[in-house]
Parts: sequence; structure tokens; C-alpha cells
Amino acid sequence: MHILTIIGARPQFIKAAVLSRYLRDNPSCGIKETLLHTGQHYDQNMSDVFFEEMDIQRPDINLHVGSGNHGKTTGLMLEKIEEVILERKPDAVLVYGDTNSTLSGALAASKLHVPVAHVEAGLRSFMMAMPEEQNRRLTDHLSTWLFCPTQTAIDNLKREGITDNGPAPPSSDNKRVALTGDIMYDASLYYRKKNGVQTNEKDFILLTIHRAENTDDPNKLNAIFTAINELSGFHFIFPVHPRTIKIIEKEKIKLSEHIKMIEPVGYLEMLALESACNAILSDSGGVQKEAYFFKKPCITMRDSTEWIELVIAGWNTLTGADTGKIINAVKNLHIPDAYPSLYGDGNCAQKICDFIK
Repeated sequence: MHILTIIGARPQFIKAAVLSRYLRDNPSCGIKETLLHTGQHYDQNMSDVFFEEMDIQRPDINLHVGSGNHGKTTGLMLEKIEEVILERKPDAVLVYGDTNSTLSGALAASKLHVPVAHVEAGLRSFMMAMPEEQNRRLTDHLSTWLFCPTQTAIDNLKREGITDNGPAPPSSDNKRVALTGDIMYDASLYYRKKNGVQTNEKDFILLTIHRAENTDDPNKLNAIFTAINELSGFHFIFPVHPRTIKIIEKEKIKLSEHIKMIEPVGYLEMLALESACNAILSDSGGVQKEAYFFKKPCITMRDSTEWIELVIAGWNTLTGADTGKIINAVKNLHIPDAYPSLYGDGNCAQKICDFIK
């Protein structure tokens, strides 16, 4: 069986690495993979060192689409992916998550009647203004195989009329829905053992801010930093996204001395910081889960989250960009008594292969 895997952003390389490695190490699966990178996010850090350190397969195809407006990049990717599908004739197209590359791959495949497999299916923030929410919903409705990280994701799909059709031959109208666990949990377990990166930082809260709903709104960004500046009794380590630092400088936002700004870090460095910190304050999606993998409480500066089970379990607190709520949440940080198994057993890749096969 030949699968065309489509990715377009650095986090998707890490997710794809888990499944690609499993296929490579288990040829008895009988699944051959071609890896296509749309080039949606060009990252200079994705050098030879990145692929070697992360043990990640280099893409077989790079479309070099680059960044730009949603319509333009999605259209270009759709056109180029269609050409590849017609040329390579894969038995299925596999996509991850919720980027424009995800939607483009699903659209191109479904129009050509090639089955789509969606890893991280069923996630919902219930905020349709988010491009990611639009991409993930549309992709789910186009997919044949929907691989869900949590029971919450399966329940979300059921509310939209997407259920597992059991023994019926799988198709976009007869979907297969499977609870596989979270592929990022597989990645975390693998790279945690492999990781030789250490940090000298101690007794700190890890801070990340990059989401457009915060950085593009001066009022929200000022409210966030007003809160963090007031929390002088805590030490923050802040790997700053290049786009975020430009906006901080443009808005002339001052950061107090207890906030240590550092250069952006790679995945292995991020894992080291997550392992060493006391807690995490972030507006990221993936970091919420990684905090949980390391048993660290997380405060999420968003109004909603795709990972609602973390909120229910008490490991994640939603504050939005509200100054008072952020301050209160940080001052009341604690580790919950219970640590339920929310994201599977670390065998997501194997389960995906078994279901497809």
C-alpha cells in the first residue's frame, strides 16, 4: 500500500516522524510512504542538523509554496498536490492537524477520489473565526479514516454526524473513526529518552506567546504583559517568537527584570525547558499537552481550547488575556492530585498502521 503523507509546518514534521519511523522499522506492515512538504512554513532551522538530531525523514517532495495570504497559499498547494497525486497515484493521502497544508491535501485527494486519513481528527475549539478550526472541520468531513487522540474528539465528531461505520467498506461516506491516542505523546516519549539537551535554568515558569489572537491585538498583548510584569515574585523564561518580539517593540511594551527573554528554541530544547520548569504560561495548543506529559500545570491565555479534557482534569486553566485572571491563576498554581491517562499509551503510530492496513 502506498501512502502520500502531506505536511507543511515544523510541528507536523515531528508528528510525521513518529509514524514514518514506525513504518520504516516495521516493513511487515506493507505500507510504503512518500513524504511531501508543501513548504508552507519555511524555517531556516530545518537544516541537515535538524533532521539528523530529530531522526526525521527528509521529504521526498518539496513544493516550496512559501507563506502568504490564506487563499493564495491554499490554492497553490491544492494545484501542486493534485499534480503529485495524479503522477504518484497513492492509495491514500495522510494529513496531520489543522494547517492550510492539511486542508489542501484533503481537498486535492477527495476531489480525485483518493481516501484521506486525518491524524488528530475531531479536535474543536468551537471558534470558527480561527483558520485552524475551519481547516480541521472541513478535513474531518472529507476524510475516510479519522484518527482521534481522545474520547472528547470522538464525541465532537459524533455531534457532527461523523461516526464509525464498522464493517462497511471505508470511504468518505462510510467513515472509520478510531481512538488511537495522541501522536505527540509518542513523540514526547521517544525524544525524552533520546534528548541530551539540558538547561541550567531553575525554579521558573515557562512563558510562550505567539497566537495571532493575542499578538495582533494590542489591548490583549498589553493586558497579558501587565499581568506578567506584576508577578514579580515569579521568574519567567520567555523564548520569544521573532514575530512576537517585533510586535513587543512596535507597541513599546516594557518587560520587568523577572522576565528573562531568550532566543527561540528547537523542539529538544523546548522539551528540556518543559521538563525543568515549575509550570507553563502559554497561548499554544501543543504546549498545553506537553505540559501534561511532563506533569506540569498549565495556564492558557486563550478563551477556549481544543484540549478541554485538561481543563476538566484541573491541569489546565483558561484565563484569556484577562490581567486579573492571569495573576490569580499564577498565584494559585498547584499540581492536581489525579493524573488520568488522557492521551493513550504511547502506541499511536502502531494503531494508525493497524487500522489502515
